[in-house]
Amino acid sequence: MSYNQPPPPPGYGPPLMPPVPPAKPQWARKRIVIPAAAVILLIGAGIGSAGNDSGSTETSAEPGPTVTETVTTDIEGEAQPAPTVTVTKTAKAQAQPKEDAADSAPEGKAVFKVWGSAPSGVDITYGNDGTNLQGTSLPMEKTLTVKDDALYYMVTAQLQGGGDIQCSVTIDGKTKSGRAQGGYNICSAQLNSDFTGGFS
Repeated sequence: MSYNQPPPPPGYGPPLMPPVPPAKPQWARKRIVIPAAAVILLIGAGIGSAGNDSGSTETSAEPGPTVTETVTTDIEGEAQPAPTVTVTKTAKAQAQPKEDAADSAPEGKAVFKVWGSAPSGVDITYGNDGTNLQGTSLPMEKTLTVKDDALYYMVTAQLQGGGDIQCSVTIDGKTKSGRAQGGYNICSAQLNSDFTGGFS
């Protein structure tokens, strides 16, 4: 069995391809594009030379004369007085300065203070290197007995979203203080033990 087909009868072959249309001449487009480009180039050169006229003589612009006309009219009748405005200022009481924290520490005691405003709250930690105590309300004042073997006494207060606070730690008349404002900032104060057995 053969899979080859017999050739078609004469005159019944594959269809012929239609003839290809003749190509348009390319020079027709060039006749329009080249003169248009030349005109644009000349216009650009003219604008550029007119705007960059640095070699010409400079002229100063002198202001022209101004005319001021004053019109006066006669007003019949009496002028009405202007309304009277009275401003009363109320004096606000000045905040009394806080007493110095150094004066309020008894002998052998550590005094921790935190004061100010913290509308969103405050987290307070105070104590020495072996003790961390917590406080949450303002104003806070706590007193601890000073231990001879303590390396430091500190107080930290972290704002919880805003406010203005101050903090201090006082031992034997020596005070360290700090301040924090806004956001989640931290106020801290710390007194360290020194080689003489005191704190500085």
